Amino acid sequence: MAWLKAMIQKEPPEPENPIGIVVIGNLEGDRVHQSAKDLVRKSLMTAQFKTVDLGKNVSGDVFASKAKELNADIIAVSINTTPAKENLEKFFSAIKNAGLIGNIQIMIGGAAVEKKDADKICATYGKTKEEAVAIAKNIVNLKKT
Repeated sequence: MAWLKAMIQKEPPEPENPIGIVVIGNLEGDRVHQSAKDLVRKSLMTAQFKTVDLGKNVSGDVFASKAKELNADIIAVSINTTPAKENLEKFFSAIKNAGLIGNIQIMIGGAAVEKKDADKICATYGKTKEEAVAIAKNIVNLKKT
């Protein structure tokens, strides 16, 4: 079983020719949970996305600033606690105030949110790391057309 644990924790290499850029982190109010976000991040990297991990307890302003700086395609937000979920509208306001609506796609997921929460902020919702990868690939493919 030690080999399985080592494989799960292994960090994938940065893609040489990324198909898109994803800024990822846990929304402000979630100071603890990182494992789900890390699984999504690693899956996105394996799928050839460049990921920039902002960590935990990240404000909407920090997400917006980093996404704008990198000309990111996607902001992926992990929301695993009720306090983080309560910051969704504040997060969306920061993205809107930065002028990113229409230029970037928001993906959310986590234990504290559902599809209806994503719909309220014009985001895409995913439950699993596999869904996150499929959604991200669809986003960059639509951007190319």
